[in-house]
Amino acid sequence: MLWYGVITVSAVMFGAQFWFTQMFRRAYGSGIQAVLVSSAGTALVGIAALSIINGFQFACTPFSLLMALLVTINGLLFSLCSLNALGHINLSLYSVFSMLGGMALPFAAGILFYDEALTPGRIVCFILITASLFLTVQKGDKRTGTLWYAGIFVLNGMSGVLSKIFQAAPYAKVSASEYSILCAAVTLVISLAALAFCRGKLKPLNRQTVISLLGSGVLNRVANYLLLLSLAYLPASAQYPFITGGTMIVSTVISYISHEPPTRRELLSVIIAFIALLALVILP
Repeated sequence: MLWYGVITVSAVMFGAQFWFTQMFRRAYGSGIQAVLVSSAGTALVGIAALSIINGFQFACTPFSLLMALLVTINGLLFSLCSLNALGHINLSLYSVFSMLGGMALPFAAGILFYDEALTPGRIVCFILITASLFLTVQKGDKRTGTLWYAGIFVLNGMSGVLSKIFQAAPYAKVSASEYSILCAAVTLVISLAALAFCRGKLKPLNRQTVISLLGSGVLNRVANYLLLLSLAYLPASAQYPFITGGTMIVSTVISYISHEPPTRRELLSVIIAFIALLALVILP
């Protein structure tokens, strides 16, 4: 139960991060330059926060560096794919395929490649979370873009798969906190290098952008660190459905507090997600 509490904290952090991400997009935009500035800024903040957590200790191994590079490339491709996806499909479809990929791929990888048990609780939770996600889909004009929502499905899912690969691999590797710092450092270097090749003058940061980068950087990097840490104690097939459902619930609560009341369908989806989490914890 302790580690379910840890990933509950992660879900709260991911849900709160969405609010800071929206703040950044409103203040800075959502082009390629904005993606790179956001990646570099949140990585820098994440390095500072994780260094404090880890007592300013740092280590590196070849395997850890390779995995950090793969994580960074996957994250930047996901951001780029997201920009194009939102031009072709509506936001509700984007959210569904993103969160469904983030749940389904690690779930399948845990069952197929890491001998995790397919228990009744995990099956019920997965089915209910999937149903609750599709309940949030809204009608809209933007229905094309199969390639883009396939991309966000796979790339968001791969972030969890890569974490599982790192945690379970028998090779020499650093601790979870040191790996999280390494991932942020590689992201920072690649984002800054890519920014140097961007055309046009770099848009200056204002107070709102800085606040959003600080909030998003701390929440995202620490939340991912907690997920990586808990993978040593919880199976991926249980952790990622839980974190998906938990993030849905937290995001809905934050929307309500932000004076954006959820629709009846969204409330129903949250209720189903909550039942799914109970099934995962209670059922064998």
